[in-house]
Amino acid sequence: MGFLRFAARRLLEMAVTLLGASFVVFGAMYLAPGNPASFLLSGRSASPEALQAINEQYHLDDPFLVRYFRWLGQVLQGDFGRSITYRTDVSQLLADRLPATMLLVAMAMALVVVVVVGLVLGRLGAVRGGATDSTILVTTTLALGTPSFVAAVLLQGLFAVKLGWFPTSGAGEGFGDMLWHLTLPAIALALYLIGMLARVTRSAMLEALEGEHVTVARSRGVPEREVIRRHVFRNSLGTVLTTGGLIVSTLLVCTILVESAFSIGGLGQLLELSTTTKDFPTVQAISLIIVALFMTVNLIVDLLHPLVDPRVTLGSRRSDA
Repeated sequence: MGFLRFAARRLLEMAVTLLGASFVVFGAMYLAPGNPASFLLSGRSASPEALQAINEQYHLDDPFLVRYFRWLGQVLQGDFGRSITYRTDVSQLLADRLPATMLLVAMAMALVVVVVVGLVLGRLGAVRGGATDSTILVTTTLALGTPSFVAAVLLQGLFAVKLGWFPTSGAGEGFGDMLWHLTLPAIALALYLIGMLARVTRSAMLEALEGEHVTVARSRGVPEREVIRRHVFRNSLGTVLTTGGLIVSTLLVCTILVESAFSIGGLGQLLELSTTTKDFPTVQAISLIIVALFMTVNLIVDLLHPLVDPRVTLGSRRSDA
């Protein structure tokens, strides 16, 4: 019952936060300079009648709160409006581009590459020390210091242009072809994440190694491997889980640069183009989806945290130890 009450409370908080975020997301575009009508006219002069027709079609003359509540009602029904740039339903645009972005995020995060390699490197760096730790620190620092768009350009130039092993652009068609096209973009995203997760794991394990419970376990003759597994690695998983949740959320934003570099045509590139052209409905829809996914990931982390760290109770990430 405690778990159900906590989950219900967090879902209610998430709904309230999402409502507030929807107001901010809807209003933010109207604070920026320019308007959709100027883009639709492509710099051409227009008669007052033409401008009036555009404003009526997209309800640009309605009061702000009227437009917001109309939009919110449509969103709750799964209708994000009609794209000003592409002249089609935003829901259809999202459906066409979402698979490529989700697969890219999954490939960068599923990631035996990020989760397994990051945890293993962090664990080795924390436990072994010496040359192993120094090598890992240098490697992860290099990975952390390389922005995703720089990694994308380097990978594209070497493996796509020079060696010809991978396509230079596009998302591909069909699952297998998409995996091939998205390999380099996923690696470009994953490099930074490997460095971050490895460093966080290493720091968390070094902190756990200094705990009194580790000293007591060793004094009792518990094998070192068992000490590392039960008292060090397990106690550090809470921090790693929290960081992993933030990484998943951040990935959705980082894909913008990588998708642009590889011309993938996913949500990231769509958001960039829509922002430039003041495509209000599309920008609002993608921004709201990113906020919703971010909060969903945080909710999942909150629910899983007590399972990986017994010292943490539901509703609190503070350790009792």
